[in-house]
Amino acid sequence: MLEVKNLHVYYGGIHALKGIDLRVKEGQIVTLIGANGAGKSTTLRSIAGLVRPKEGSIVFQGTELTALRTHQVIQQGIGVAPEGRKVFGNLTVLENLELGAYNRPPQEFQTDLEWVFSLFPRLEERSKQLAGTLSGGEQQMLALGRALMSHPKLVLLDEPSLGLAPLVVEEVFETITTINRQGTTVLLVEQNAMAALHVAHYAYVLETGRITLEGTGKELLQDERVRKAYLGE
Repeated sequence: MLEVKNLHVYYGGIHALKGIDLRVKEGQIVTLIGANGAGKSTTLRSIAGLVRPKEGSIVFQGTELTALRTHQVIQQGIGVAPEGRKVFGNLTVLENLELGAYNRPPQEFQTDLEWVFSLFPRLEERSKQLAGTLSGGEQQMLALGRALMSHPKLVLLDEPSLGLAPLVVEEVFETITTINRQGTTVLLVEQNAMAALHVAHYAYVLETGRITLEGTGKELLQDERVRKAYLGE
């Protein structure tokens, strides 16, 4: 579904991504793990058209994305839930979800909304509430729900567990597996390596802009290097 080849990204003189290659097959949950500054978010931002690579290609279902603007990338069938949630705090929950559906046919809005509310009943309960008054966990649900309102084939999730209580993290990951079972492919960037590897079909380890390890989630959970560096063992 998605193939990234030889991707190089610079921020001024800083070489953030140094020729990474990765693939996401349709129907999978693929995760990128790594320390802060490894290049995980830069990878997602490049796929979403928010950062222009200096070199390399990003192909989604046969379409080269590197020359497209972000709204054009979204129209290809990619949804994004950014790091830090980035909800519109002065708008209601429902208005945030409406913004996520801007590129969808109006006649399909209600079906999409009911799907998101089935995943996140609390969003339906708080649909008229200002997003800025929600808890951190509820805002994360809203960010994910907003990304799903575009009915994406692939959704990019950037640190969905960041700053959340353990019970809420568990709920978020349960939802990720649910949407995947329902047909949405997921590319997940996550510092909580244990949780990410448990749900991932395939995983990549990113270190200082390079992919240093890859394998199934189960394989990397058992890898001694991963266990020492990211699982606290």
